[in-house]
Amino acid sequence: MPLMDDPSLYDAYRRVRTFTEQLCEPLEIEDYMLQAAAEASPPKWHLAHVSWFFETFLLRPFLPGYAVFHAQFDHLFNSYYEQTEAGFWPRSKRGLISRPTVAEVYAYRRHVDDAMARLLSDCPTEHQATVRARVEIGLNHEQQHQELLLTDIKYNLAYNPLRPAYRSELSPLPLQNPVPLTFTAFEGGIHSFGAVDQGQTEPQAGRPPFAYDNEFPCHQRLLEPFRLADRLITNAEYQAFVDDGAYRNPALWLSDGWARIKTEGWQAPLYWEQLDGVWHETTLSGRRPLHPAEPVCHVSYFEAEAYARWAGRRLPTEFEWEHAAADRAVEGHFVDDGRLHPGPANTGSLQQLFGDCWEWTGSAYLPYPRYRAVDGALGEYNGKFMNGQMVLRGGSCATSRDHARLTYRNFFYPHERWQFKGIRLAEDLA
Repeated sequence: MPLMDDPSLYDAYRRVRTFTEQLCEPLEIEDYMLQAAAEASPPKWHLAHVSWFFETFLLRPFLPGYAVFHAQFDHLFNSYYEQTEAGFWPRSKRGLISRPTVAEVYAYRRHVDDAMARLLSDCPTEHQATVRARVEIGLNHEQQHQELLLTDIKYNLAYNPLRPAYRSELSPLPLQNPVPLTFTAFEGGIHSFGAVDQGQTEPQAGRPPFAYDNEFPCHQRLLEPFRLADRLITNAEYQAFVDDGAYRNPALWLSDGWARIKTEGWQAPLYWEQLDGVWHETTLSGRRPLHPAEPVCHVSYFEAEAYARWAGRRLPTEFEWEHAAADRAVEGHFVDDGRLHPGPANTGSLQQLFGDCWEWTGSAYLPYPRYRAVDGALGEYNGKFMNGQMVLRGGSCATSRDHARLTYRNFFYPHERWQFKGIRLAEDLA
């Protein structure tokens, strides 16, 4: 059967590719080239890079006679893959490339989409399993870049002193007080973690189940008894930390975190600022007063760890988080909801585990026992970053709902703040 006839594959391909362009619809042409920081790529680059991924790993090797759109795109829009022949343009200089134009980048996307339709219509049987697997990787890769696209747009626009809105029609929720912070207890013991196989999770939105290689293999760990906070830490709670002089108290901070405070002048989370003595934050709908019950977001690992220390608790390990979330539905505020900001918790039991904010854990990003990266350039996708970074779990308000799952391991450097990253507390049960 041609892969084109499998609705779980080609329909998903069209939906994901279309959504990337929908996210760009509110942009002005001047916005497409903005790069306010090395880690915040221009929207134009994201649009081209995800197409480069399909071209490099699917069209070139599997579509006979495929003609590349532009020979130099292989260099311009490669992100970090060292094993490809063309190398890559420096990440920090992506905003300096005025050509190709935005129109040419969209034409590149059409070129790749047309070729992918031909590949899926006439893929030889002996290649179908590999092509299917790589299409799934490509779709999940593009969904990752959809989230980066939103967070990079937010950073780029917030850099502007006018604080322009990405979408001004996004309405804030009515102000309310945070619900009380409670904890759920979990017994210790030996438990299994990680993805079992490609059938580990239930298919979502008509797509087959998927996991990245860094989620394998399934293995066992010993957990001590612990308690996990039932919700994320709120803006009001974090403001109390700020108002208590935390950013002036070196006793609360890891050494590298305190160095960041001194060298970069941190005084509060990214996007917070005081106007006439009132805290405001910049959102994708522009600047507005801080909502006390919404989760604090855009904090670094250093800030999350310092807050937990100030609160007399700690961050959960990624394994405590996964154990606590194992029987919970993938529910929360996702990009599908169109709000593009984390929402307040409700009264009740353990919640906000998925969506809203990526949750910093106390776990370093390291390989699971018996992990092996795949051969070739695709093996550079996750494995080579397993040093100096920390694991986050759960997804955010910029994540697609069908991209989130229990075993997903996101990872960032401890100082990075531009993603929707929040805080959940844990504590030991003596």
